[in-house]
Amino acid sequence: MVELYRIISEYLMEFGIEQILIRAVLAVIVGCMIGAERAKHGRAAGMRTHILVCLGAAMTSMTSLYVSEVLGYGGDVLRIPAQVISGIGFLGAGMIILKNNNTIVGLTTAAGIWATATIGIAIGYGFCIGAAVVTILLMLSVNLFARMERHRKNAEILYIEIDDMYKTNEIIANLRETINMPFNVQVLPPKSGFQGHLGLGLTFDRKAEWEISKISVIEHVVYIAEE
Repeated sequence: MVELYRIISEYLMEFGIEQILIRAVLAVIVGCMIGAERAKHGRAAGMRTHILVCLGAAMTSMTSLYVSEVLGYGGDVLRIPAQVISGIGFLGAGMIILKNNNTIVGLTTAAGIWATATIGIAIGYGFCIGAAVVTILLMLSVNLFARMERHRKNAEILYIEIDDMYKTNEIIANLRETINMPFNVQVLPPKSGFQGHLGLGLTFDRKAEWEISKISVIEHVVYIAEE
């Protein structure tokens, strides 16, 4: 088994026409696999985007090897692919969105784009075994934790605005006594925009049963909305 692994690794790390074709095809396959998972969840970056990122990243690595091994130019063969790692951040940043309820979405897709680029670079250099292992782990991780993400998205969120930010701790204590069920608190900018006001986002892990009439009578609470 070890000997077979060594033979395959040495073959894939050679820089011939066959290896170039294999690396390019592997880049397309990896991009397709990761992109299909993102497309299944309705994300903007689907198969085409991930294929282009992975194939382009692999091309930078193969170009560096070509310049070094075929053309014989000296220099750092890691310089061009290194720019992909930082440059792909601009593409990922465009996928991160802050929604009206101050919930950030798109982080997983942005991270997936970055990871796809690094896998493409590895494939371009012939490190196909490592790229395959990381691809499998990436797919397992994303799918394994998808259920947890869905559970979090199904949580109940209640927005409350108060008119005195210096009474925040006191108001939160009153809210816990009134609602009488566990919740997480996130401090938010006030939707009204009034100076001295503060927004509180209450997140419940399960279906919440609150009475807005009881919450509204708490001192300094001026606005309540279900998100």
